Amino acid sequence: MSALYRPTLQDVLKARKIISRYLLRTPLYSYASLSRLLGAEVYIKHENHQPIGAFKVRGGINLISQLSLEERNRGVITASSGNHGQSIAYASRLFGVRAIAVCPENANPDKMESIKNLGAELILHGEEFDDSRIYAEQMAQEKGYRYVHAGNEPLLIAGVGTLHLEILEDLPDVDIIITPIGGGSGAAGACIVAKAIRPTIRVIGVQAELAPAVYLSWKEGREVIRPSKTSADGLATRSPFKLPLEILRDLLDDFLLVSEAEIARAVLTLLEKTHNLAEGAGASPLAAALKVRESLAGKKVVLVMSGGNLTLTALCDLLTKYNAP
Repeated sequence: MSALYRPTLQDVLKARKIISRYLLRTPLYSYASLSRLLGAEVYIKHENHQPIGAFKVRGGINLISQLSLEERNRGVITASSGNHGQSIAYASRLFGVRAIAVCPENANPDKMESIKNLGAELILHGEEFDDSRIYAEQMAQEKGYRYVHAGNEPLLIAGVGTLHLEILEDLPDVDIIITPIGGGSGAAGACIVAKAIRPTIRVIGVQAELAPAVYLSWKEGREVIRPSKTSADGLATRSPFKLPLEILRDLLDDFLLVSEAEIARAVLTLLEKTHNLAEGAGASPLAAALKVRESLAGKKVVLVMSGGNLTLTALCDLLTKYNAP
């Protein structure tokens, strides 16, 4: 399958047949307190309940399960800020494939420990994700590994799209889905599923103000590179990925930016109202919803809690800074 092949609903349906053998369906819960706060009927899609604490495991299983024998024998290498690396490590362990994850030197230590515990080789290189990506690509060329791009992989996008099949089955009359955007694979999967099944569903993406590369690329219709300074590692991308961006340009209805303070307050609000811990990316849909709550009035809204891998240190910092009396 070409790296630039654009996945369809049929690819997502195929992915579900594979993924359902290895992963349980995640819950879609409605919270009265959040609904009252936003003036809408609000649901949370709990991808933080996945075995690696994040939605990306769906894509990893779909891709690794379909590698050729030759690719499996070569082993795989990828670059990640954390959750994607966990996904590839988890799936590679399932299917007996050697995996290497290259991550930034300052990456989330909990995610790094998880990658190692799942059996993958961990290499820390560079200050940002893109530094790690370039190094992983070089290693793949030199050593012959199968390089797994974090976004330009149709099987990854089709895999993560399965969470949106579940949303539409559990809540067929959903009006709005709000989803985080780092590299964009999750939002691309949302668009593919929602627009194929019921085009009137609005899909809204969220990125951090301090990592706006994909937002600016979507808005300006060209590739824009910007520094990433956000603390939300799942949103920390300084350049867009070609395939997800192409899908988002065609199908995404709206795109919002949220500040670090808005993300932090959303993390604490979710902890208080749902008793679930969301990492920054996983809380960003609520941060965005709070910014545009007037436009959500009376709607059925799903917020994708994409992950829950927030470190204890980061949580303590948020509580100290944003929850002081």
